[in-house]
Amino acid sequence: MNNLPARLSELIGKPVHDIDTPALVIDLDAMKRNLVRMAEFTKKHQIRWRPHAKLHKSVVLAKMQIKAGAVGVCVQKTAEAEIMVAGGVYNVYISNQVIAPAKLARVAALTQAVASHGGQIALAVDSLEGVKRLALAMTEARTSARSGTASAASTATVIDVFVEIDVGQGRCGVAPGEAAVTLALEIRKHPALRFAGLQAYHGKAQHLRSAVERRMASASAMKAVEMTCQLLKAQGIAAKLVTGAGTGSFALEAASGIYGELQAGSFMFMDVDYAQNERDPAQPQFEHALFVKTQVISTHDSHSVCDAGHKSHAIDSGLPKVHAFDSKSGLDYFNGGDEHGILRPAADSTRLPGLGQLLWLIPGHCDPTVNLHDVMIGVSGGLRGGVVERLIRVDARGAMT
Repeated sequence: MNNLPARLSELIGKPVHDIDTPALVIDLDAMKRNLVRMAEFTKKHQIRWRPHAKLHKSVVLAKMQIKAGAVGVCVQKTAEAEIMVAGGVYNVYISNQVIAPAKLARVAALTQAVASHGGQIALAVDSLEGVKRLALAMTEARTSARSGTASAASTATVIDVFVEIDVGQGRCGVAPGEAAVTLALEIRKHPALRFAGLQAYHGKAQHLRSAVERRMASASAMKAVEMTCQLLKAQGIAAKLVTGAGTGSFALEAASGIYGELQAGSFMFMDVDYAQNERDPAQPQFEHALFVKTQVISTHDSHSVCDAGHKSHAIDSGLPKVHAFDSKSGLDYFNGGDEHGILRPAADSTRLPGLGQLLWLIPGHCDPTVNLHDVMIGVSGGLRGGVVERLIRVDARGAMT
């Protein structure tokens, strides 16, 4: 791969044991099984699937998801969308608010860039000012295209706009009901904007541990969505698509008859946080597929120390867990700072790992963990005896604007 150290490129075909530490590793077999299970689920339930590329930030993996049946990808940042489009992913939804005029100009340029490829850019809004600023940026881009040598497609580009409603996340989004109708009516006033439907993502519901709690939270969200759709219909406006859902709740949205698109993405890797959820029997069983490989660099009577500290994994959703191949690992991971992890026995009978011993950590939260690395090392044949099959660049690492 271009611009990667030679030592990484030389890993292709080498045994997993040869991967230096710490390193971010994908169990490709597990990841592909997860992908197949989600594709089968969405096909069975006849619902669209647009996974969040903010999970993996990789053009290669985005294209793999689309090949499996996804209609495109979601991102949260304009810069992420630009990287996806530059890599040949032409159906991108920025499921977030973009307010800065300079960023909106970039969004408008992306809308024109994908037009010749039959693609589509979409954006979420939750304010009248946001709608007006987006309309201005799109109009200016159209005018500029007409005065230049742009194609007819780019001079008449339209951006899909979703009105985001707050269904329980307590973050972005207008209140369900009349406020959403007001925004939809405003969108329809602008020729370069197309009202595409509702963004109704309940992030908090994803991490409620019991299936009953998630069901109750999702039911409340669906009630708010349904009420908003009825008010839109009364104004002669059809909410053609309701999009949302995540790895913790997508089976509920799929069965609702209200949602038409799922945004679940983390299932592809799975992390400690999602694995702590009580599984909903309606959802497929997903496997851990993303790991941080580490090794013991120091040993003591009470603990061992590994070389994977917080610079190699995110801790916002808790510390990583030590992966066990057959049963419980018997080891707990403790904070050792930026470059070190402290390993202690979870039970008196557990032996501490020796100097140089290799271990695998399951990140607490996949998305920000990926953003700490330049490349993910894809292994086929398992973590014990597999080989390095490919290197997957984290294309959108640091794409924050």
